[in-house]
Amino acid sequence: MMESVGMYGLCGCAAKSKMKCDSRWEIPASETAPTSAYSSPARSLGDTGITPLSPSHIVNDADPNVSEQQMFLVVVAIDFGTTSSGYAYSFTKEPECIHVMRRWEGGDPGVSNQKTPTTILLTPERKFHSFGYAARDFYHDLDPSEAKQWLYLEKFKMKLHTTGDLTMDTDLTAANGKKIKALEIFAYALQYFKEQALKELSDQAGSEFENSDVRWVITVPAIWKQPAKQFMRQAAYQAGLASPETAEQLIIALEPEAASIYCRKLRLHQMIELSSKAAVNGYSSGDTVGAGFAQAKEHIRRNRQSRTFLVENVIGEIWSELEEGDKYVVVDSGGGTVDLTVHQIRLPEGHLKELYKATGGPYGSLGVDYEFEKLLCKIFGEDFIEQFKIKRPAAWVDLMIAFESRKRAAAPDRTNPLNITLPFSFIDYYKKFRGHSVEHALRKSNVDFVKWSSQGMLRMSPDAMNALFKPTIDSIIEHLRDLFQKPEVSTVKFLFLVGGFAEAPLLQQAVQAAFGDTCRIIIPQDVGLTILKGAVLFGLDPAVIKVRRSPLTYGVGVLNRYVEGKHPPEKLLVKDGTRWCTDVFDKFISADQSVALGELVKRSYTPAKPSQLVIVINIYSCEHDEVSFITDPGVKKCGTLRLDLTGTSSTAVPARREIQTLMQFGDTEIKATAVDIATSKSVKVGIDFLNY
Repeated sequence: MMESVGMYGLCGCAAKSKMKCDSRWEIPASETAPTSAYSSPARSLGDTGITPLSPSHIVNDADPNVSEQQMFLVVVAIDFGTTSSGYAYSFTKEPECIHVMRRWEGGDPGVSNQKTPTTILLTPERKFHSFGYAARDFYHDLDPSEAKQWLYLEKFKMKLHTTGDLTMDTDLTAANGKKIKALEIFAYALQYFKEQALKELSDQAGSEFENSDVRWVITVPAIWKQPAKQFMRQAAYQAGLASPETAEQLIIALEPEAASIYCRKLRLHQMIELSSKAAVNGYSSGDTVGAGFAQAKEHIRRNRQSRTFLVENVIGEIWSELEEGDKYVVVDSGGGTVDLTVHQIRLPEGHLKELYKATGGPYGSLGVDYEFEKLLCKIFGEDFIEQFKIKRPAAWVDLMIAFESRKRAAAPDRTNPLNITLPFSFIDYYKKFRGHSVEHALRKSNVDFVKWSSQGMLRMSPDAMNALFKPTIDSIIEHLRDLFQKPEVSTVKFLFLVGGFAEAPLLQQAVQAAFGDTCRIIIPQDVGLTILKGAVLFGLDPAVIKVRRSPLTYGVGVLNRYVEGKHPPEKLLVKDGTRWCTDVFDKFISADQSVALGELVKRSYTPAKPSQLVIVINIYSCEHDEVSFITDPGVKKCGTLRLDLTGTSSTAVPARREIQTLMQFGDTEIKATAVDIATSKSVKVGIDFLNY
């Protein structure tokens, strides 16, 4: 017989139902002031516990319903990026055709506009006005005094990654300094894409297209923590893409997984190989990366008028070289983050298995923008730049657009300088602010690789531009080096470089120099659209990813029999003469453990007090595996199962009532269920990281 007792998930119940403390719970006098990080739920609320049926058993089996899908007419994927966003779709009857959204109005010189900037504009009354180029151009054309009233936001997706305590009430700050709820902004943006996509689908079909015909896929970085992924789902519900009742209509896809799925389909003419291991497309490593990319860009330019991409229903040539058990790394480098994922191929179907939990960090192309801003602060003074951003927000946006197009012209072998136009209001405002000219500031600043040109531009030497990239690229390479040290990642055959930042020749060269001898480095030609297309393929066949790694350890709080010398004295609790240890973290699954799609983990419990009719099971999570108590640092409550058994006949209930608890893993969302075996009463809950 096992001695462990009690699922201590009962804490929420007393607070919510205002139950009186059970007088038979005895707390030793010396223990009335708990020393743990937060006071023991057992003591503060006086709940009774439930105990595992002995022996406690774990059953791992896949849910047979996972593969049964509602039939949707079309899959629409939204790539909600930090710097740019877009959507693509495919009709389920023609899965080999992926259509990328209509061309956007506006656009920047030197920047391909198959996606639109992730910028949003709200009226002074905080109502949605416009998104993308339309938002940026309208904001730019406003009179400066008027612009201060409007709420303009860009690059706001990073807030979900950088906010440690993300909730439904987290705020974003607009360019004018005003605050607005992040959930509103994300919902507005997703609603905009929903309306655009449904309009385009209706135009194509010649009749009104219903939202219920669409399966939506939204991509998020794999390194995002669970609250951020849940936040995106809540925003989608608010935008009307799906609802909690039709949750399966929306899939949250991980960006590098989507890229991985698309890379499997690549044919030789659809990619460029950077590494020195073999020549592809007639290019050897002696040819410059630039030459290969020039050809690819020309190919894309010719194809850009056609927005339909054919994905042949075959395994691409690269893929056909992979054998059972072969490993490859997907490096997804976007605007805000870089995600690294390691996958292993499983034959015969070519399903993917995640080998090592996703890693990465905030090393996207935004880092280059921050370095440019730091350079401006060094030349013109931090006080001026801060004031300029507040007083002339639209001109600041203009300046960053000018920088963006020059940033894309940076290359390892460039010799001629890059000119960045300073907006007139920058020059004018600086003179008012400082009493001397911009030219004077540059001469005085000792930044010798940035000069002033007579045409009113900053002239940056190629070395100066490359220096802006260096910190971000160094971080990516260092992170990859760490990853390659891991035993799971040895013997990697391929490295796929994807995402918008993967277009940067400086990043390509750095990755090739560091890892070209270790594995083959492949870049899909339309690298900025890789994730979007892969997300559509994922929506058409969500079961393609078979095994993931759990990002967190999950468990519940339990009562165990108190063992002198083993359990800390402050956890001792006495009830009816029995000594219990409270707050024990009973693990369902550990961080970095392999989890099959739809895998169920089951446990059986029985109420400690047979007459107990309200059973509350609290679910906890932790980023690391070494966890003993729910009061340990880093343990967070993330779900409550409240099973109300009032009104059930007590005659049919055995003396030891069985309460079965199930957690279903494997999808990007996790579901938990509690079932009273005697009456079949059950309660379900999605793991919730935002409301506890």
